[in-house]
Amino acid sequence: MTASRALPALALAAALTAAPAAFASEIDPATRSAIEATCFDYVDGQLEGDPARVARALHPDLAKRRVLGETADEKLGLRRMSKEELVELTRQGALKTPKAQWNRSCSALDVAGNVAVARAETPWFVDFFHLGKFGERWVIVNALWYAKPKPAQD
Repeated sequence: MTASRALPALALAAALTAAPAAFASEIDPATRSAIEATCFDYVDGQLEGDPARVARALHPDLAKRRVLGETADEKLGLRRMSKEELVELTRQGALKTPKAQWNRSCSALDVAGNVAVARAETPWFVDFFHLGKFGERWVIVNALWYAKPKPAQD
């Protein structure tokens, strides 16, 4: 590659690398706080075993999915979960954890009008959320999650 071609390519690479940070810094602080509060309702509600807290963070038509890969039934297999199923798992205490052991984060990543993207992480999973703003309230409409590998048993 010639020097004259390398400079534009490097500039493009630098712009693409910096793009996520540029999005995050442009979010209005009140909007960021509201989105992250919804995210923490989702995460902390599960860790507390509080189904009402989880439910208020979710759209009634939530689509929660996990990539499975190829399965016996599907080439592009997904684990699908509804709002009702997630709330019931919370009611059963599936992720209930003593507060002293909580290690979680929620970050608003991008906002465009009344839609947003956020990321949640715990020791067990990473979730990427699509949120919608309905009136003054942000709720999770879609969630795509990654189940972290379980640590090896000694």
